[in-house]
Amino acid sequence: MKQTIQVLLGMVGIGVLSAANNDITGPGSVENQIQDDAVAGSHTGKDLLERWKAQKQEIKERTGFFMNSDYSAFYLGGTNDFGPSEAGSGIFRVYGGWDLVDRGGNNQGGLIYKVEHRHRYVDTTPAGYSLAVGNVGFLGAPFSDNNLRLTNLYWKQKFADGRGNAMLGYLDATDYVDIYGLANPWTAFTNLAFSTGGSAIALPNDATFGAMAAFWLTEQVYAIGSISDLNADPTDPFKSADYFFSRNEYFKSLELGWTTSQERAYFDNIDLTFWHADKIEATANPDGWGLNFSATKWVDDIWMPFLRAGYTEDGGSLLETSVSAGVGYQADGSSDLLGAAFNWGRPNENTFGPNLDDQYTIEVFYRYQLTENIALTPDIQFLINPALNPQDSSIFLGGLRARIVF
Repeated sequence: MKQTIQVLLGMVGIGVLSAANNDITGPGSVENQIQDDAVAGSHTGKDLLERWKAQKQEIKERTGFFMNSDYSAFYLGGTNDFGPSEAGSGIFRVYGGWDLVDRGGNNQGGLIYKVEHRHRYVDTTPAGYSLAVGNVGFLGAPFSDNNLRLTNLYWKQKFADGRGNAMLGYLDATDYVDIYGLANPWTAFTNLAFSTGGSAIALPNDATFGAMAAFWLTEQVYAIGSISDLNADPTDPFKSADYFFSRNEYFKSLELGWTTSQERAYFDNIDLTFWHADKIEATANPDGWGLNFSATKWVDDIWMPFLRAGYTEDGGSLLETSVSAGVGYQADGSSDLLGAAFNWGRPNENTFGPNLDDQYTIEVFYRYQLTENIALTPDIQFLINPALNPQDSSIFLGGLRARIVF
């Protein structure tokens, strides 16, 4: 259990529902996040940093170097009697890349980076709140108090005239494992039950050393494979490269997916992900494996219903079985986003012990795009039958997220 908490506390992807490129990465990846942030549309129509954006675009065109930064804040309070009653955290991020090979071509290659500072406002962070009140899960997994940390530093290379892309270096598994359009805690659901793996994958920490490769097998069918170190610590990331070669304790994944077109890879999508995690000798965390299914459909470019499910055998995941269903809604021409979802989950007895009751989770949020740079997101959640809570049969949570893009 301790290893699971340490791993998942460090994790972290849709802003505007814009078309993704054919790199087959999730909406929270560096390039897709920057692409979504560039889509115009807000209630005021004002861009407070229009000149700065123009300067950044000029630098990219001239040198291939591109950058973005943002600050996100998340505060929530709950009705629980057991555990803390509030949580709050902020995150400052600087991220981007440098296109160095075949710039603008089909086989482009370059460096991708992301550095963050995560800090708390009150005693408990959103990342730690869920388990602190006895609910098996995470609310806003990135919103921790790790302080300065590295999340991405890798080489990304396209190949085969753009049909494939590969990454090598310090990776975040949520950028390429079990991808779908609403798996972005910065701009969509915050509860891990509705994000990567549905709490039923024993994900490695971000800034884990590893490699991934994705390839379009046909115009509509893709495959994504990965291997990465299970012992990563984003506050001391360079140890992960040493552990990758010395400890040989890996997280491996293989995803096969179908989509209507390459530009809609995480919007119209049916995929199946198989994963395996090795035993971690230092913590006696057992090996394990699992299967995750995901189906999403972008209807009329407005509605995005989804159905996702996961099953785990050991491995240290939070949930043994997880089923989530929900919908995202974005009116035509709007940058606002409404999301609502429901999850049923059975805690992993290998992680938390036997005979725990099933849990149920509901989350509803509305992202209000005030300006081109500022979004405010009221968020409510209802935790029913938290499995590790001896006092509360349910917990109602009210929260507010804010994000400003520089």
